[in-house]
Amino acid sequence: MNIVLSSYGGRGDIEPAVVVGDELQRRGHDVLMVVPPNLVGFTEGAGLPAVAYGLDSKEILELQWRYFTLYGRTPWRLKELNRMATETAQFAAECWAAMTRTLASVAQGADLLATGLIFEQPAANVAEAQGIPLVTLHYFPYRAHGQLMPIIPAPLSRMAMTVNEWTAWRGTRRGEDAQRRELGLPEATAPVHRRIAGRDSLEIQAYDELVFPVLVSEWARWGDERPFVGALAMASPTAADEAVATWIAEGTPPVFFGFGSVPIGSPADTVAMIAAACAQLGVRAIIGAGGTDYGGAPRFEQVKVVGQVNYASIFPMCRAVVHHGGSGTLAACLRAGVPQVVLWTLPDQPFFAAQVKRLKVGVGRRFSTTTEKTLVKDLRKVLAPECAARARGLAPQMTTRAQAVAAAADRIEGFARRRGIG
Repeated sequence: MNIVLSSYGGRGDIEPAVVVGDELQRRGHDVLMVVPPNLVGFTEGAGLPAVAYGLDSKEILELQWRYFTLYGRTPWRLKELNRMATETAQFAAECWAAMTRTLASVAQGADLLATGLIFEQPAANVAEAQGIPLVTLHYFPYRAHGQLMPIIPAPLSRMAMTVNEWTAWRGTRRGEDAQRRELGLPEATAPVHRRIAGRDSLEIQAYDELVFPVLVSEWARWGDERPFVGALAMASPTAADEAVATWIAEGTPPVFFGFGSVPIGSPADTVAMIAAACAQLGVRAIIGAGGTDYGGAPRFEQVKVVGQVNYASIFPMCRAVVHHGGSGTLAACLRAGVPQVVLWTLPDQPFFAAQVKRLKVGVGRRFSTTTEKTLVKDLRKVLAPECAARARGLAPQMTTRAQAVAAAADRIEGFARRRGIG
């Protein structure tokens, strides 16, 4: 089977697609990954052929980080916020058009087209134009539902998400219709999620039911078209793992800090805050650099700054994890049985923080409002024996990485068979 698998965003956004692509390639299928230019090397390093599409995703992720940080701290600075929103819209329009052109070219002759969560529209339109069955990979419950946040009543949650879908579509409709005309398609008459469902596409939910309960029954009418498989993560060993494990073994279990692939605003201030908070609590700290350059940050004896590490092997050796609220990191914490502090910035992350709080295995707050005092307070909560015990108790209930990867690949192959492919 010839499969084109496109995915846009940062490393955490495309990792589920890379994991699935690797498994499908291992099973003998021809897989071509289509990813942002800045992540072609990462994808090829995972053993998959890759083509670049769209614009460098680092730019838009940094712009979003600045926008939501400014919005969280000073929402009255409307002029600056409007300028950033305009820049984001311009970037998205240019990126979307470029993605559509690339996908229209590389998807010709494909048996199946799969896409990640961000920018589903180009893949959906190309699949429609070329008559190719479509698969989507969602690492977050993106379709309208009633379980968004525990404090929001289910009917209100569904209504708010539905309104957001229609509002977003109307805001981008003119540009999308121009691209659809280039593909030989008529103008769209509904948001992309309705068009995807209308073509009987496969919408894989790549997260655990444990994190967003009740969705299985709420979405029961979709049956096999919206299956839950569990979180998809690479869990690949890195060159730093052995040295990090040795450092951990030389002292008490540390707290791990990592904030994803989007650079944080002030690395020096962040390291100083972490060091001071951990000194008060008498714990050591590991800081995973991710997309942030900590080269100019101060050094502290009980704080170790590292590059990329294998979360699957390092997290179980830690007392707790402080992170940005990405779906992959959250799942790695739950699988490792360690409590978490979510310091969120981007709009999907507080929803994960709310689920962590509901499960009573952690706490969350906005990154931009975090101080040494609040960090100490949050760490005291998650380092408490009862929180750690709950985290350990939840770990066996999580779908394992191997189970999730196999389930996703099985679903895709089964979907292809039902469509008469392969």
